[in-house]
Amino acid sequence: MGDNVDTGIYQLRDALKKAEELELDLVEISPKANPPVCKIMDYKKFLYEQKKKQKEIKAKTAKVVVKEIRLGPHTDEHDFNFKLKHAIKFLEEGSKVKVDVFFKGRSIVYKDKGELILLRFAQELEDLAKVEQLPKLEGKRMIMMLAPKK
Repeated sequence: MGDNVDTGIYQLRDALKKAEELELDLVEISPKANPPVCKIMDYKKFLYEQKKKQKEIKAKTAKVVVKEIRLGPHTDEHDFNFKLKHAIKFLEEGSKVKVDVFFKGRSIVYKDKGELILLRFAQELEDLAKVEQLPKLEGKRMIMMLAPKK
């Protein structure tokens, strides 16, 4: 097989000779076939085109960026609004937002306050984002994930 080559069954030396005449490579396509299938082509060009296709596919895939916002169980109103503005900016850029409440020392007894803050955060952003993961306690952190609405 190949360009400028008649399709048929050739001896190995004849096929190699034909490839050498055309200044191309003899590449084995299907070694398990009987007889094995080979193709006369420019192998380096073939590899280059494959690499180019892989790059194109990789470039087309969407990259998911996760931005993190950290709050405390006693976060003040002004700080809450400040973090909310950052979250809005991140969501408009198309990034996911991971909001967490970090409990230091004995503040872990205020789990309910942490959950209320996270739910209020989600409620403020309900027109821009959808909740991917509801508030969940993991160690000393309560985490919630938000994804931008399309």
